[in-house]
Amino acid sequence: MRPRLFLFSVVSLGMAIALLGLPQTFAAEQSSNVPAWLRSHVGEGPNQIAQVVLQRARALYLQKVSEGAVKNPCYFAMDATRPGGSGRRFYTICEADQTFRAVPTGHGNGRHLKGTVNFANGIRCAKNFSNAMDSKLTTGGAYLTGEETKSFKGYYRTSSGKNAVLNRSFVQFDGEGGTANARVRLIGGHPAVVLRGVCLRKDPNSPYANRDGYIPFGKLVDYSLGRSNGCTSWSPSDARQIIPIMKDKPTTLYIYPESGDIEAVAQAVKAARSLSRAGLYWNASCLKEIRTPKFWPRESLEPILVQYRKDHPQAPPRPIPICKGS
Repeated sequence: MRPRLFLFSVVSLGMAIALLGLPQTFAAEQSSNVPAWLRSHVGEGPNQIAQVVLQRARALYLQKVSEGAVKNPCYFAMDATRPGGSGRRFYTICEADQTFRAVPTGHGNGRHLKGTVNFANGIRCAKNFSNAMDSKLTTGGAYLTGEETKSFKGYYRTSSGKNAVLNRSFVQFDGEGGTANARVRLIGGHPAVVLRGVCLRKDPNSPYANRDGYIPFGKLVDYSLGRSNGCTSWSPSDARQIIPIMKDKPTTLYIYPESGDIEAVAQAVKAARSLSRAGLYWNASCLKEIRTPKFWPRESLEPILVQYRKDHPQAPPRPIPICKGS
C-alpha cells in the first residue's frame, strides 16, 4: 500500500501564500508543482533533493500552513535512504526568500541483541527502520517541530585550554500516524556532540556544582559523521543555523522513507523489478549496499525488546569517578 499523500485545493494554497507573504510568481504555481527556482535543486546528485521527498515535504508544509498550525516561512525534509556520514541529506527550504540548503545528518543506529535479533544499521547506509520504543531507529513520515530545551551535560576543555560548559539543545518533534509516538520516544533534533570519559572535578564556585561541590568533566566528542539513537543530529555549526529557524516557530519536517515505501521497495527488490519503472525511489548507492531495506513494526518488535529487557536486566549505574588530581 502506497503512503498517503497530502492533497490541497487552490484555495488552501492561496491561504498559505497570504499567510507567508510568498512572491506572486509562487502564487501562480499549482500546489502540485514546484517553483522554477526550486526545481534546479531536485535530483539525486550531491546537494539535491529527490523529487518524491520534496513533493511530500512541500505538501505536508502547505497543509499545515493552510490549517494555521504553521506560520514559519521555512520547512525541513530528510532523505534517510541517502548515504550518511558527510552525505548531505537534511534539507532546509525557505520558499519566501528562495533559499535551499542541504547538510549532513545522522540516522538511527538500531541495535544488535545477540542471540535474539539484529536490526543494527551501519554508519553509511540505513537498512532498518522502526517506530518501536527503544529500537533506536529512524521512522519516516510527518513531524512538527516542537519546543527547544537545553540540558547541562558537563564541562570540557576547549582547544585553547579553557574550560567550557556543554548545554546541549534539543528540539522535540511531534509526529502523526506512524510517527505519533515521537514524543514518548524522545525523538527530536540536536547537535551531534556528547561528553565521554566523564569524571567529577571539585569546583564549588560553579553554578552547576552538586551538593558536595563537584562538577562533571569530560572530553567533548563530535559524532556528526556517525549515527544517532533515532534522533536527527547535526554538526554543531549546522545546528547553530537550523535550530534558530525552529525556535518558537513550529514548522514541518518530512522524513523519507515511510513504512509503505520500505515495504514496496523490498517487494520490488525481491521480484527483481526496476524501482523507477515501478514508480519507487531509493538511493541507488545505498540500495546496492544494503540490498533490501526492512521496516520493523512496533507491534512485532516491541514485545521482543520488552522480553529482552526482562531476560537481560541492566546492572545498576556505577557512580561517576572522581577526576584524578581533583
